[in-house]
Amino acid sequence: MKTSWRSSVRPFLIGLLPLFMLSHFGHHVVGAMLNPLMPMIRTDLGLSYTEAGIVMSVFSITGGIAQLPAGWLADRFGARLMILLSVTGVAIGGLLIGLSSTYAMLVILLGIVALFGGGYHPAASTAISNMTPPEKRGRSLGLHLIGGTSSFWVVTLLVAPMAAAWGWRMPFIILSIPIIVLGVVLFYLIGRRSRVPVGSTPQTTGKTSIVLDVVKIRWRVFVPFLVLTVGTGMIVQSVGAYYSMYAADHLKVAPAIVVLLMGIGPFVGMFAAPLGGYLADRVGAIPVVIGSALIAGPLLYAVSLASNAWIFAVILVLIGITNMARAPSSEAYFVTHIPARRRATILGIYFFAGMELAGVMTPLAGKLIDSYDFAPVLIGAAISQLVLAVVCALFLRKTAFMTHTAKAA
Repeated sequence: MKTSWRSSVRPFLIGLLPLFMLSHFGHHVVGAMLNPLMPMIRTDLGLSYTEAGIVMSVFSITGGIAQLPAGWLADRFGARLMILLSVTGVAIGGLLIGLSSTYAMLVILLGIVALFGGGYHPAASTAISNMTPPEKRGRSLGLHLIGGTSSFWVVTLLVAPMAAAWGWRMPFIILSIPIIVLGVVLFYLIGRRSRVPVGSTPQTTGKTSIVLDVVKIRWRVFVPFLVLTVGTGMIVQSVGAYYSMYAADHLKVAPAIVVLLMGIGPFVGMFAAPLGGYLADRVGAIPVVIGSALIAGPLLYAVSLASNAWIFAVILVLIGITNMARAPSSEAYFVTHIPARRRATILGIYFFAGMELAGVMTPLAGKLIDSYDFAPVLIGAAISQLVLAVVCALFLRKTAFMTHTAKAA
């Protein structure tokens, strides 16, 4: 029996998922301002590429450290508290960033913001997986990512005129205030609409089993898959942190246009994330992640060849597609192949590893750019990414084309 488009989409648009999408939007508002405003921040505070990299790495490293205890806490206390901290708490920190006046204050406040925000992803992904049938988890996680990716491009559009008129601090002040209120409202609404405690194993709803739990982790698949997706994120994010400065310094793009360019990838990702999740549901997460990792290398090389803003914009579109196809596929693999009682903890480790490695590599990439300029660093990153993808794909070759329904050994 065929199902209509509306009947197939409707389950994703009711219940808690829309609230999690909204909370994901609010969670990323402060972080979404950092990259597009970095050229202005750098000029105002007189920073080198290395110092600018430290600003961004503090955010990643501290946020990564926070993932570990936050994942453990989410397994035991649920998602509501984490959402309150990672939406309202982060926004309060963002408001204080707008009032900061020195480089040291900016670094300290970004660290505090990252600590508050560290618990969101493991808690939210676990909650969504617990309330979603296994065969639809990729799509649910992809839809959830729409909240985060839309935050990056919506915030970019809002930030551009604000920063042009009043400087880089004012966007942090203006946009943080409504997000403070949003976090409190979401805490209340999620509490009212929750029917299944986060961290528990739901039973069945109708004819569909909500959780198809696994007994143990398949380490021979888990480890190379983790290395592939975390390593890809590390390489892509560490050089991607400098795209705004690459556009401003190398391509000579005006600051206001740079801000808009940084919204391209997230805007495209808003559509690519659910598509990537859908593909993970249909053909399996492993092939999708391998494919996106293999494509990432040539795209990094293409950035080094960009000669104007238009070519750079096209490359950013493709980068946005590959990044957002990989993200929900990776989460879908973890929540489907990890025992329910350990999901938030393992997701905390996954997000911790990704953010920590990217945070460590970002200032190193900045130091290399200071020493050798952009092109050699981008080419080196492209070669490293391609080698990583090929090696991990060889380890995963026996399972690369298995579907997501394959049972754990």
